[in-house]
Amino acid sequence: MASKLFVDSDILLDLFLVRQPHYSYTQRLLLLSERKKIDLFTSSVIINNLYYFIARDKDKQIAKQSLNILIDICKVLPIDESVVKLALESEFNDFEDALQYFTAIEFNCEKIITRNLKHYKKSTIPVLTAEQFLRTL
Repeated sequence: MASKLFVDSDILLDLFLVRQPHYSYTQRLLLLSERKKIDLFTSSVIINNLYYFIARDKDKQIAKQSLNILIDICKVLPIDESVVKLALESEFNDFEDALQYFTAIEFNCEKIITRNLKHYKKSTIPVLTAEQFLRTL
């Protein structure tokens, strides 16, 4: 069975904004997902954030095209009231990170992939960078 990985926005922005040296790690993650070696998940909030940054950096049409490709490779998870409540009641310093964390937990993701490891200090599941995860394969 493939690993269920929750991918944070910074990882996906590395890909879409071609941020080096991180771009190649995210590219490899998406390739592994396409090949069904891993299952990638993200949240609807992250899709919103990606659209904003891609449209700002490039344009709206590229943002739409990019996200259409992404959602064929990476499943988009909803954020519901129970996740919002958990995030509001949590000890996370960053509300958005709390939303991502509790969404990952709600959908039984095994790991969170991010470059902001310090934002997930309270995580009960492993939190890795894309590079760290790829080294485990």
